[in-house]
Amino acid sequence: MGIANGIRKQARKISSVSEPRIGSWAETLRKSTEEMDPAPVRRLEKDGLDISMAWAVIGIFTILGLYAVYLMSMILIPITLAVVVGMILGLVAEKLSSLGVPRITNAVLLSSSVTLIIVLLVNTLAGPLTTLAQEGPDFVERSINRFMPFLERIEWLHITPATFQSGPMSMDKLLENTGNVLHVVTTNLTPAIVQGMIFFAALLLFLAGRVNLRKTIIMTFRRRPQRLAAIRVINAVEQVLGFYFATASLIYAGLGVIMTIIAYFGGLSMPALWGVFAFLSSFVPFLGITLMTAAVAIAGILTHDGLILGLAPAVAFFTVHLLMENLIFPAVMGRRLEINPFVVFVAIIFWTWMWGAVGAMLALPLSLIAMAIINELFVEEKVLPQLPK
Repeated sequence: MGIANGIRKQARKISSVSEPRIGSWAETLRKSTEEMDPAPVRRLEKDGLDISMAWAVIGIFTILGLYAVYLMSMILIPITLAVVVGMILGLVAEKLSSLGVPRITNAVLLSSSVTLIIVLLVNTLAGPLTTLAQEGPDFVERSINRFMPFLERIEWLHITPATFQSGPMSMDKLLENTGNVLHVVTTNLTPAIVQGMIFFAALLLFLAGRVNLRKTIIMTFRRRPQRLAAIRVINAVEQVLGFYFATASLIYAGLGVIMTIIAYFGGLSMPALWGVFAFLSSFVPFLGITLMTAAVAIAGILTHDGLILGLAPAVAFFTVHLLMENLIFPAVMGRRLEINPFVVFVAIIFWTWMWGAVGAMLALPLSLIAMAIINELFVEEKVLPQLPK
């Protein structure tokens, strides 16, 4: 027992001596570590050449992407049109679903309705356009005879009756070019039919799987704020497109009816056709109203002998359209759909260059989609709704 007690005492002495040494050593090491200067953080500085190279790479890939969009226009045009039309009809599909109609039934009904409207519209325009093509030579000759007195007064044009008897503006050349245009139209008829089939199939499948596609896009993001932002963006796009085109269709339908009345009392042939053209052209801002007014003016001058009487239908249509765009449209829409006119004009020119007439009609919907995304994601001043935690 004495030996054991001696060992315990010796151990206590060693521990009492060693603990302060260990503690002091740890404290010294901690202080010396804190007093050491932190390692300098070196930032990789980029000069002007590096920044130029980065922007050059971005520009190259942007150009390649746009070129790919241009090459794939035959497929992308009907698919993009189907997606836009599907988003416009999204509110209708939701209403039908709330009434108990199955989704696949909604898709079949809505896609069939859109296709039926397009077929009826093409059938309505086919007859008058065929008649206009058959009367093309006589129409060209009457146009030359009617506008020749006005053209001769402009001396710097150097246009005389002999100009239309020989050379590139002769009757033979004009008729030959008319035949070439008809040949081009006939050649592009088959691709148009193929694109129509792609559009119908894409619209049907998009409407049928719209809800699942929304869920897939939302669940792609991992964090909850990102998912909520995706929900807001999708809802905003559908509401903007649906509200705009529902309201615009009603307003432009009224404009088409007014144009039909103007054409009837203005003595223009086929007044109903002019009403349809007025309705369709109004969906293409700037260019639509310009081409429509010019066409009505030319038709009026060819119909009447007097210049003032001939321009009266064009002036009446332009005035009515101007009042609708600047008074009725803003009063109904408010400021929720304001887009910079210059941006819309550039978008129309760009998409017309990329995809032709269909691109011109898609320019405004694509601008509305971009506007909705920017307003939901990048506008900090916007008051967001209180979301549940």
